Amino acid sequence: MKQLADRHRGSRRNSRAGRLIGTVTTALALTLGPLGAAGFAQESGSDVQAKLDNPYEGAQLYVNPDWSAKAAAEPGGDAVADEGTGVWLDRIAAIEGNAEAMGLREHLDTALQQADGKPIAVQLVIYDLPGRDCAALASNGELEPEEIGRYKNDYINPIRDILREYSSRSNLRVVTTIEPDSLPNLVTNTSGRPTATPECDEMKRNGNYVEGVGYALAQLGAIDNVYNYVDAGHHGWLGWDSNLQPAADVMFDAANAAGATPADVHGFIVNTANYSALKEENFSLTDSVNGQPVRQSKWVDWNQYLDELSFAQGFRQAAVSAGFPSDIGMLIDTSRNGWGGSERPTGPGPRTSVDAYVDGGRYDRRIHLGNWCNQAGAGLGERPQASPAAGIDAYVWMKPPGESDGSSTEIPNDEDKGFDRMCDPTYQGNARNGYNPSGALPDAPISGKWFPAQFQQLLKNAHPPVS
Repeated sequence: MKQLADRHRGSRRNSRAGRLIGTVTTALALTLGPLGAAGFAQESGSDVQAKLDNPYEGAQLYVNPDWSAKAAAEPGGDAVADEGTGVWLDRIAAIEGNAEAMGLREHLDTALQQADGKPIAVQLVIYDLPGRDCAALASNGELEPEEIGRYKNDYINPIRDILREYSSRSNLRVVTTIEPDSLPNLVTNTSGRPTATPECDEMKRNGNYVEGVGYALAQLGAIDNVYNYVDAGHHGWLGWDSNLQPAADVMFDAANAAGATPADVHGFIVNTANYSALKEENFSLTDSVNGQPVRQSKWVDWNQYLDELSFAQGFRQAAVSAGFPSDIGMLIDTSRNGWGGSERPTGPGPRTSVDAYVDGGRYDRRIHLGNWCNQAGAGLGERPQASPAAGIDAYVWMKPPGESDGSSTEIPNDEDKGFDRMCDPTYQGNARNGYNPSGALPDAPISGKWFPAQFQQLLKNAHPPVS
């Protein structure tokens, strides 16, 4: 552990003693409210060079003008249009941008303008691995499984070079979400599991997910003001004992690959672009009905966790057991997991059976925990905020609300994004969702494109409600 503590500026431990920045205190950080144009409480100084324990403390969030304009154009959308959301670099062309979307440099320049000399956090999603999305089709990427060289040279290196240009801007904090869904797929969707796919078997065999993630961590983690958070799935994916520790172990392997060290991992993010409820408050794992424990219900299905907050805290412990430092941080994407509106239960279900008890009380109204595409009934979740719970660096909106997860039918496109039946509202499911209906909204565009009907639903069902 001493060796980790002495690792370059990427060490959280190096800054533990002096992590309070400017006039921001821990007490203030713990009482920070929702983020918007005003952002988190702002620090008075901008000369901090060492990496911070929590990059969200004392910083406002960058508001992406591309997303904000679309949100503000929707009826009622101006109420949330000033929230900070993630910028998805989901293909090489996204780095430079085009007439429809800003490129990375333009985002960073705009962030500095918004900051006006005060601290600001820009959230980037690094998402273009070779053979991306090996267990689904809606977000298939442009790189073939063997194109690890192109991933490094044409994708990560240009991002690294641009971020280096801004490394001296001490008020700028760049938070990266590293490759959603990639490493968990190597645990749950490869040979020996009922949900295995040939594509995931290939990515495990060739090692390019581990190699690619390690390379991204090493190259970006070496930059003074960049904070890497590796995607760690969600409780409905990794919450079982057979998945949790093996997933943390694979992430530790990646953190030691391609020149990376665990110090290049500032933390992990859970529920990225997913819908799992933050807290299920109407029942607990220790409850039982007619002698049957809650874990035996069809919904929980022997999972060790009911919601994302408990899972994030549990995964943090598994990461430490795998070899990561004990003060590793966690983020939770709360952009679409509010599940409010008229359908939100106010208490547990009837005690006629354990299934009735759980199904009647759960906030998460999905048909099955394995459903992930444009879910009907979802709502905006907790607004972004720093240090909201023990071990949690922030609640974030890493997935911009209103951007589609995938198209409801096959739509030809120039982004190499496929059609996944889980985005088809008529689909009756597969092994990964227990052969249940997909629960997806109709008439959705390809992933990443604006989906007005979804955005309106998210506003309507927001919890906390949107005022």
